[in-house]
Amino acid sequence: MIVDLRIYTCLPNRVAEFVELYEKMGWPLQQKHLGNCVGWYTTIEGSLNTVVHMWGYEDQADRERRRAAMAADPAWADYLAEVGRRGMLVKMENRIVKPAPFFAALKK
Repeated sequence: MIVDLRIYTCLPNRVAEFVELYEKMGWPLQQKHLGNCVGWYTTIEGSLNTVVHMWGYEDQADRERRRAAMAADPAWADYLAEVGRRGMLVKMENRIVKPAPFFAALKK
């Protein structure tokens, strides 16, 4: 398994608006296309105005297939356009991580 770790930085005081829009427009689409949400969080200490979410995939090919299907969905384009129109985000990052051997062995 691999995990796509996504970190979004919002403008100050815009996290709640981003979360509300995501819950309404983004979450249903990501559940439909990506499926395996490992976690979805907002920060309360450290780098503030940050949203972190993680999506699990069998492997990179599974990730690419699922994300391509989501990108082809017109409703996803509508969501991205609305996020852009509202100008809530400063930065978007993602990292692909995999479990350490000792942790992966515990999950079997």
